[in-house]
Amino acid sequence: MFFCICTQEIRKAGESEIKVSTKSSTVDLVTKTDERVEKIIINSLKQEFGDNTYSFIGEESVANGKPCILTDKPTWIIDPVDGTTNFVHGFPFVAVSIAFAVKKQLEFGVVYSCLEDKMYKARRGKGAFCNDELIQVSDVKDIHKSIIISEHGTDRNPEKVTKIFSTMQKILRIPVHGLRGSGTAATNMCLVACGAVEAFFEIGIHCWDIAAGAVIVTEAGGILLDVDGGPFDLMSRRMVSANNNVIAERIIREIEIFPVERDDTNVSKNQT
Repeated sequence: MFFCICTQEIRKAGESEIKVSTKSSTVDLVTKTDERVEKIIINSLKQEFGDNTYSFIGEESVANGKPCILTDKPTWIIDPVDGTTNFVHGFPFVAVSIAFAVKKQLEFGVVYSCLEDKMYKARRGKGAFCNDELIQVSDVKDIHKSIIISEHGTDRNPEKVTKIFSTMQKILRIPVHGLRGSGTAATNMCLVACGAVEAFFEIGIHCWDIAAGAVIVTEAGGILLDVDGGPFDLMSRRMVSANNNVIAERIIREIEIFPVERDDTNVSKNQT
């Protein structure tokens, strides 16, 4: 299984010198491991299923200029190392995320938290699992008893940073039990799915960060919404995932929205 190979690559790189470059800014990192792992995944899928039947959206492929457009064609959506900054610093949350969509409908997703050795998976209509144990979201409806996860991304535009931290302050003052962040959107969504936290929201994420997690959250009984309360749009780069509508809608009231370019517009020029 290529997850084993990917994990070996990630762990091997973590024990040796890591070659790091940047994408859009000095805090938007990419390593040779990201690129190697993505190639391993795509080559393995092509060998198993063929080159012509499927499309691929991979974080590093898009960063290198390939289009990020979700069509009706069966499509693999891949984040080879979600949490690259964590990986570089040895912060122990790093995930491989793979989703599959047909006619723009997400059909299944797998998130492997490599250093925790936790495999999250879900198929539409079949439930969500962690290491083959059925999981489900928290039943908390009182926002005051919730833990909320968010991330601040890699964009250091002063206006955006101000809005991000203003939102966090407003949510803390509700008050909630706490705000957290693992540094990987895929892991954050799995924490919602297994009931460890009540919600995760972020503006500036990408489709490969959340595609697999989207299936896992919904199959665990959770919901996905846009940060303005509208329907979830995988390509919009903004999302609230929560255990229920009560928690989601309360968080949405506090979010200060700022513009981000859609993934299917010109993502290769605006990595975050």
